[in-house]
Amino acid sequence: MDIKKAVIPVAGWGTRSLPATKNVPKEMLPIYKKPIVQYIVEEAIGAGLQDVVFITNQNKKIIEDHFDRNFLLEQLLDRGGKTALLEEVQKVANICNMISVRQKEQLGLGHAVLCAKEVCKNEPFAVMLGDDLMFGLNAGICELLDAARTEGKAVVGVIEVPEDKVNRYGIIQGEEFAPNMFHVRKLVEKPKPEDAPSNLAITGRYVLLPEIFDILENQEPGVGGEIQLTDALQGLADQDKLIAVKLQGQRFDAGDWVEYLTANIYFALHDEELHDDLVKRLMELLPCTELK
Repeated sequence: MDIKKAVIPVAGWGTRSLPATKNVPKEMLPIYKKPIVQYIVEEAIGAGLQDVVFITNQNKKIIEDHFDRNFLLEQLLDRGGKTALLEEVQKVANICNMISVRQKEQLGLGHAVLCAKEVCKNEPFAVMLGDDLMFGLNAGICELLDAARTEGKAVVGVIEVPEDKVNRYGIIQGEEFAPNMFHVRKLVEKPKPEDAPSNLAITGRYVLLPEIFDILENQEPGVGGEIQLTDALQGLADQDKLIAVKLQGQRFDAGDWVEYLTANIYFALHDEELHDDLVKRLMELLPCTELK
């Protein structure tokens, strides 16, 4: 299975992160030294994907600009002898082959994926959401690509979540056929805890087959009156063309303030230049007993 494209929907309003996202796209909020979306793109390229397809809107041009050249800034850095910074900003501009598709109405994640039809055509493709940050050796979309190529089916990434949080996710029901791999039989979007078929929640990583577009074109609105990708995935599950992989590695939900702030601390603690001063400041802010 030849998979080259990563579809990254970025047209949403980022309401969970207001007021920070009133005029700045959620995907451009910084985590440590990079905007959220750059981590997603780097994960895609690191997994061997070649093309990044942004599903965007007219207010998100700043995302495209981030992955383009900024000659005025480059000239300024060059004149100032700031070679390392110059190389860094040029590296960002050359990291991927970028394609942008406008989602003119925000009608749900399923609709956003459908907007990629003309770009992806008859090819399988990855979908990566900016809310979910995955870190670790071969973690994230790389795990799904391996499974898709081995099994020849569409794949969703899942994680275990507490019972009181299942209503925030799409939840799967399935049978484990190999370590951390499941045949998916049923998907339920944001169920009540008592109605959830499991605690395996779909995260923001998918590898999809092109027939998903035919399903989405005929998909009725679901939860919230939107075209839900979870509902369309049920069509693949009904044909025994969908598996789930329990993701490994470290995951942060960038749309949750606690997770977002934790991600910043996580990266800063791994920076040798910042580690000691950061720990010192945290110890000053919180009693030692609360940090243990």
